[in-house]
Amino acid sequence: MQVLTQLFYIGLCACCFLCLYRIGRGPSAPDRTVAIDILGIVIVGFCALIGLATGQDFYLNVALAWALLSFIGTIALAKFLEGRSFDE
Repeated sequence: MQVLTQLFYIGLCACCFLCLYRIGRGPSAPDRTVAIDILGIVIVGFCALIGLATGQDFYLNVALAWALLSFIGTIALAKFLEGRSFDE
């Protein structure tokens, strides 16, 4: 079980670096937006793994809050890139 958990950590770290690369080198704003959204999902995965490893519910609460804020931020950024106001 411990080896599997370490493999998940390594995989999530690789995903973080790939997302950071896409954020820095993305050819367009929508590509960067998708990379930011995926990075938020990866952070939620880290929080979930840490919560399972430690057995504390606090990390799962952080993961849930992060997922909600990431979703709202992605929607706001998509509307901004589209040129619409936030109340439409």
